[in-house]
Amino acid sequence: MTRGFFITGTDTGVGKSVVAAGVMERHKLKGLSVVGMKPVASGARHTRDGLRNEDAELLLDTATIKSDYALVNPYVFEPAIAPHLAAEQAGQTITLEKIKAVFSELSQQADSVVVEGVGGWQVPLNNEHTMADLAQQLNLPVILVVGLKLGCINHALLTAEKIIADGCELAGWVANQIDPDMQCVQENVQSIQKRISSSFLGFIPNTPELKADKVTQFIKLKV
Repeated sequence: MTRGFFITGTDTGVGKSVVAAGVMERHKLKGLSVVGMKPVASGARHTRDGLRNEDAELLLDTATIKSDYALVNPYVFEPAIAPHLAAEQAGQTITLEKIKAVFSELSQQADSVVVEGVGGWQVPLNNEHTMADLAQQLNLPVILVVGLKLGCINHALLTAEKIIADGCELAGWVANQIDPDMQCVQENVQSIQKRISSSFLGFIPNTPELKADKVTQFIKLKV
């Protein structure tokens, strides 16, 4: 049993959150306790409890153990911009030390922690570190979500190559059709599959309002 997964994507808006929640549901089907973590979120709304991010709330709702929002999403910013820029505007600095400490605390609460990154693999978190550095520090197997749209083959191959070059374990990749009008969908998936040696974990068709508990039927993942 793994102690968790790190979910990254070829870009922002490719379905990392629903895949992360689906992976959490897979753990629940195995009778495991699981919590989700969105270390950094850009794009949040004001509530009476403070800023809240929709993706982080999904992970919070999917977990078997209800943690404090501040643990699930330690860094949250209102504008939907690159996280290091959002942090600068808020007068904050994102640190890997804080995220690792929170991850350690969550790890004590459940069998597994599923961590969802922000944006893509190389998104800056501060002047020194990127999302890739965080994944290295957490030392979790990585699942790559490929958003199926024009250009996805290049994005998928470059991201997969960099994940491996950074010394991380690429546990597999998921194809998520985010463009309902994309041509040659299966041909694109097959082209990527031929060129990425890591496991192809599943194809998610373009389905409006797809719920996390339904994603599990598309993901072939051993936990």
